[in-house]
Amino acid sequence: MKGAESIENSVRSTTATACAKQPLYGLTLAELQRVCAELGMPRFAAGQIARWLYRRAVGSIGDMSDIALRHRAALEERYTLGVSAPVRVSTSTDGTKKYLYRTSEGAFIESAYIPDGDRATLCVSSQAGCRMGCRFCATGRLGLQHSLSTTDILNQIASLPERETLTNVVFMGMGEPLDNMDNVLRALEILTAEWGYGWSPTRITLSTAGVGRELRRFLDSSSVHLAISLHNPFHEERAEIMPIERAYPIAQIADLLREYDFTHQRRVSFEYIVMSGLNDSPRHIRELCRLLNGIKCRINLIRFHKIPDSPYFSPDAERMKAFRDALTARGIMTTIRASRGEDIKAACGLLSAEEAKD
Repeated sequence: MKGAESIENSVRSTTATACAKQPLYGLTLAELQRVCAELGMPRFAAGQIARWLYRRAVGSIGDMSDIALRHRAALEERYTLGVSAPVRVSTSTDGTKKYLYRTSEGAFIESAYIPDGDRATLCVSSQAGCRMGCRFCATGRLGLQHSLSTTDILNQIASLPERETLTNVVFMGMGEPLDNMDNVLRALEILTAEWGYGWSPTRITLSTAGVGRELRRFLDSSSVHLAISLHNPFHEERAEIMPIERAYPIAQIADLLREYDFTHQRRVSFEYIVMSGLNDSPRHIRELCRLLNGIKCRINLIRFHKIPDSPYFSPDAERMKAFRDALTARGIMTTIRASRGEDIKAACGLLSAEEAKD
């Protein structure tokens, strides 16, 4: 019996040790330098580790061949790589792929890979679920399960089979990025820093419903493109479909944006899901022009994608074009975003990992 107990205790101890290991993936250069200091490694080793993680897509700590064996052993005792493969993939008839991931806290998230000619965009999630409660969004129906760690955010890129084909990343998946500001900013730092992925900020767009208390911090801390989920220019009407309007009115968000220069490399756009009879009238066009006056921007019109038990509908193609042309004629660059991956529920507003709870 004592032998059996000893074996059982040993297994428990090994499992606990494995679980206690911290992921290296998602650490910034400054954090990697602290890791090296704690393990008695030279400071320059932090840059070597960063290159293996973010440039070379290393498969294991043991494969970091320019780091001394004893230092690799020390790293492996306390750290794990932190990259995990997707649980499942669904492929659309148009080539879009929806990937399902299990997060470090056991929840599920989805991201969408969208190939389009010589471009390939990955729509990443920043939270499991969302607490913004937008009534036209499937993710909002889940409520917030938890915010993703930097590791979980970047794992959607690191473990993507098509990683090498990516030209753009958009934070437009599950969750509100500015509701997870610290981890999102760290992810953006890793993506754009020379010691990290080394991407130009112009390859990245962050979409927000307008969390005003964090928006200025984001604009001051990062140079990536910004997309604002607008969907209705009138305060009371927007509040009906986007509860965040009560806390952070879109008019205040527009005033804040006027303080920033969007005429050079950084771009601001407004996402506008068009819902028939709800936000597509001439008065909405007039109010949009008034609201956005003085902001160098574009509007992306998005056809509403039906979600179960939703009272909203998309206008037909002719109505969408008329709405676009009316805004363009008034001096606002307006486009209609092509719908991708709708047959696998990967289109805008449809990402929801609800089925993975079983």
